[in-house]
Formats: sequence, structure tokens, C-alpha cells
Amino acid sequence: MTTIELKKTPGGPAQPPPRRPAWRAGLVIAAALLLAAVLAGHRLVPNVHGIGSVLDTIAPLFGLAVPVLAVAALLARSGRALLAVLLPAVIWAAMFGRALLPPPGGDVQLRVVTQNLYADNPDPQTTVRALAEGGPDLIALQEAAGGTIETVAEQLAKTYPHHAVRSTVGLLSKYPIVDVAGVDTGLEWTRALRALVQTPQGEVAVYVVHLGSARINDTATRDHTIDMLAQAIRADEAQRVLVLGDLNTAATDRAIAPLSALLSDAQADAGWGWGFTWPSSLPVMRPDHVLYRGLTATQAGVLRTPGTDHRAVTSGFSF
Repeated sequence: MTTIELKKTPGGPAQPPPRRPAWRAGLVIAAALLLAAVLAGHRLVPNVHGIGSVLDTIAPLFGLAVPVLAVAALLARSGRALLAVLLPAVIWAAMFGRALLPPPGGDVQLRVVTQNLYADNPDPQTTVRALAEGGPDLIALQEAAGGTIETVAEQLAKTYPHHAVRSTVGLLSKYPIVDVAGVDTGLEWTRALRALVQTPQGEVAVYVVHLGSARINDTATRDHTIDMLAQAIRADEAQRVLVLGDLNTAATDRAIAPLSALLSDAQADAGWGWGFTWPSSLPVMRPDHVLYRGLTATQAGVLRTPGTDHRAVTSGFSF
């Protein structure tokens, strides 16, 4: 039996203890329902001035609001409010929770890493040497200032005797590169290449890419470069394809759909978490990717390196 302790007031009858204001629970319930609606319907928001892409990109971060609302519901001592918080929690888990499941793992026969070096990097050679310390078979580089890739290729020639360069993108390889061509992504200058790499397990067509930039009010250039790259990959007859680089779009962004229809995402298939890479000090989004077909992703992660504003993306594959 529950007993209620009554307070006696001078000159009057005993009074029950004050209840917490009902509006607090109502506020939590309203916020939970709004969060659920945003999570479930953010892709219905038109991509006007890039607003849709922004919502898609930050959508995984909306999950941070769930524990805050849960605490607010507990403080309000409201079972209804706590029940309401379950709705956005379930929606978020269904949409993004897979990233928190343990990766499957497996043998690694080909290790790759991709890094945006940052144009204002004071010491890009140190950044690349940090990448090489992990022993990847392929190192893809973007935003490399003039001569940077040639310089590091010479410094690392014993380990990476093969390299390819087109403008500000390049590839260092332990294995022979038998063919190199620039890839037109619709920009004024070539910022993508395709290299055919002869690995011990067979040939792999490797794209090193830096797609167009996106702004909150202007994603047209980025979107066009995605379409152009998708056209090139669709026409590529290679059995095994890797796309390494800064795509300036998140895996959750609707704009990446032309590539997602053709390629798988190594982080989604073999990594843990969302692998955020930018900004490097406290990353909240992932513009850098390893996409693939014809291989099996068995490892994926990120690596913080000195001198650059992006974290590197690492992946491992079996044939």
C-alpha cells in the first residue's frame, strides 16, 4: 500500500506534496514526436539550396537527442514521456543502428588507404609517411600541392615502387600499375584518375577521386561530378573496382545514390560506427570513402594523421 505523507500548515488542514508541472512531460513528448518526424521524413524535404543534403548528412547525429530526452522524461517523472522517447529511438536504430553492430571480419589480401592531404598542409610528406606506417598496399591521395606526390613517391620508392599522378590526385602502389588515365568528372581540371593495378590476386581498377565541393546553398557542382563519375564506373568493364577519395558527400546523403547503385561501401560492410573523417579534430561527417565491387570488404576504419583537416580512411579486402 502506498502512503502519502501530508504536510500540516498552520491554521489549516494537511496538504499533499506539490506535483511536478504537467507541462514538462508535455514538452518532452512534443520534442520526441518532432524528432521522430524529422528522422522518419528528412528525405522528404526537398533538396532546395542543399537543405535536403544537409539533413541527410547530419541525420545520424540526431540520435544524440534521444538520451537527452530520456533524461528529461525521467526528471519529469512521466511514464508517458519516456514511452514517447522510445519512438525516435526505434526509428533511429532502424535507420542507423546497423553501424553499431560488430563487423564480420575476415582475411585481408589487399589493404588500401585514402587521404585528403589538405592544400595548406605544411608538411604533406609527414602525413604520407604516417599513412605508409600502416603498411597498406595502395595509398590514394587528394588535394596534393604541385610535386608533392612525386616527392613522396621518390622517398617511399623502396616500399611503393609504382605511382600515378593526375593533377592534385595520385596513387602509390606496391604492385605494378599497367595503365593510367584521367577521369572526366565535369570540373575545369582533372581531379580523378583510373589506374589498373596488377595485384598478386588479379587486376583491380582503382579510381582516385576528389569530387566537386558542396555548399549549403549550392550542391550542383558536387552532384554533377557524382553523376559523371557514376557514368565512368557504369561503363567500366573491369571485374574488380575500387573508388578511393574525397567525394564531398556523406553515405547518408541522397546525392550519393548514383554511386551507391553501382558500388558497395566498405565502412558500412566491414567497419564499426560511421567512420566520420571531417574535421579531423572532432569529425561529425564522412566525405571520404572507399567504395568497391568484385571484392569482399573485411576491414574498415579511420586513421588520424598529422597536418591535414581530414582523417584517413582505411579498408581491407579479400578476393
